[in-house]
Amino acid sequence: MSRRRVCYISGTRADFGLMQSTLQRIHESDALELAVVVTGMHLQAEYGRTVAHIEEAGLPIAARVAVEDGPPTGALMAKNVGRMLLGFVDALEAIRPGIVVVLGDRGEMLAGALAAIHLNIPVAHIHGGERSGNVDEPVRHAISKLAHFHFVATDESRERLIRMGEAAEGIFVVGAPGLDGLANVALARREELCRSIGFDPRRPLGLLVYHPVLQEADRSEDDARDIVDAMRAKGLQVVALKPNSDAGSAEVRRMLEARAAAGEIHLVTHLPRVEFLSWLAAADLLAGNSSSGIIEAASFGTPVVNVGSRQNLRQRNANVFDCSTDHADLDRTIATALASARFDGTNVYGDGRAGERIVTLLAGIDLAAASMAKTNAY
Repeated sequence: MSRRRVCYISGTRADFGLMQSTLQRIHESDALELAVVVTGMHLQAEYGRTVAHIEEAGLPIAARVAVEDGPPTGALMAKNVGRMLLGFVDALEAIRPGIVVVLGDRGEMLAGALAAIHLNIPVAHIHGGERSGNVDEPVRHAISKLAHFHFVATDESRERLIRMGEAAEGIFVVGAPGLDGLANVALARREELCRSIGFDPRRPLGLLVYHPVLQEADRSEDDARDIVDAMRAKGLQVVALKPNSDAGSAEVRRMLEARAAAGEIHLVTHLPRVEFLSWLAAADLLAGNSSSGIIEAASFGTPVVNVGSRQNLRQRNANVFDCSTDHADLDRTIATALASARFDGTNVYGDGRAGERIVTLLAGIDLAAASMAKTNAY
């Protein structure tokens, strides 16, 4: 019996990190054959050329679809969706997968879903049905409307997709793949991490992950600077990650590089998944607007100061403290988060078994029943 070929599209360090353990399961399955299509920031030196991490994991890369480099703007983001669409059509025609899997809300996932449905290939969407309140939300919902199967993280997301007109029988609650294996990760100790970069493990430690919001790109640099200032004002030693390739990121990157050159923060382009999780578990605080603060941080009990609109309306765990970019609000919220106790690890996004559920579904769902002429269920 031939194995079902599953194509996963990956464009960033973030989506690969979330999906790595699930992709390993797919690759090792007797019923499935994995093909990874790599694009976007993975292939760009400025963002760490993180395709190397996929190669090091031993996962099969079936195609590489390059995008245009240049100052990140909304126009370049839109043009690159078109470039990826053209590249994905060629790649999928060559790979001939039984199903295409996409995750989340980025442009590369939208392009992948569009290419697949025009080639009569079923699409499975992971993390659909969630809210975020900026450009990510309509892109996420657009992907859901293109998808035939939905592997969602929570019951709330399932109910939202049903209200959007998606057929209930095609929606499966699997949990968040990014939580898989967290209990078994060999985390580096705080002392080891701090001493590796010259930080004092006895002093408060903050992790900063901030990505620009397209509609607010013109003020992203100021907002990121204010977060850095507020963290340092509370005595936090700051480990900052460079932002993704969205509009406004060049200005944020330059500001962070200047602060790092002045010795005020420690800046990294990319952290491998286990290293990032180690810092997340060791930190006294995560600040910024990353989905890792909404999803993974709760499993380590790490307090999170979620700043601004990027994660607006998403389901929260008890460890998340929301605030605006107002100076007084930042100061007050960081103080509140630092004064809180570590949380108990309860996480609404799942139990760390998403990958095994996804593999079972990919191997067993009836692809012949996936209608390319899908309609709203009402």
